[in-house]
Amino acid sequence: MNLSESLLRGIYAYGFEKPSAIQQRAILPCIKAPKFIKMFVLDEADEMLSRGFKDQIYDIFQKLSGNTQVVLLSATMPMDVLEVTKKFMRDPIRILVKKEELTLEGIRQFYINVEREHGDMDQKERDVIMREFRSGSSRVLITTDLLARGIDVQQVSLVINYDLPTNRENYIHRIGRGGRFGRKGVAINMVTEEDKRTLRDIETFYNTSIEEMPLNVADLI
Repeated sequence: MNLSESLLRGIYAYGFEKPSAIQQRAILPCIKAPKFIKMFVLDEADEMLSRGFKDQIYDIFQKLSGNTQVVLLSATMPMDVLEVTKKFMRDPIRILVKKEELTLEGIRQFYINVEREHGDMDQKERDVIMREFRSGSSRVLITTDLLARGIDVQQVSLVINYDLPTNRENYIHRIGRGGRFGRKGVAINMVTEEDKRTLRDIETFYNTSIEEMPLNVADLI
């Protein structure tokens, strides 16, 4: 892009090694002059304006040409945010959906009872949590390697590793909760690109193959 490094310092400050494709398209028109900006779109406007970016956004608006079209978008737009927009916009036209028309129809919604167990709990608290988990009144247990060994809850059929264990031996203790004494179970591992090496190491250590999760995982549980 043949730009001075000082012009890109904001990009680097947010952890980017180089401008993204969208940034590359936007940077050049923006630094030419405000008059080249024909439209300014602020998505998720209510969140941006309520999270302390109000002053920065106002500074941007102050530098825009009077002919620049400004568009604020959000699925929700509280009245206090609408009042703030008067400060930013000139003769705005509001297109709002009536609250009674905001609907979640068509989206099936559920909740599940969960419990958590960690090292700061006393034994009495742990016993209560494990009793609820064994009885099925709580269907999900979120825990660390604290429970990687020695637990036997027959109805456990699914184990999800939020991250891979750094200790290879802990892997079998973790996922073995779902397949004890010949029972069948499913283990799902959340893996980033950086985790692939650890995943391959676990495969080699246990002489097993860990495949990418299929679309029909519900049929496996």
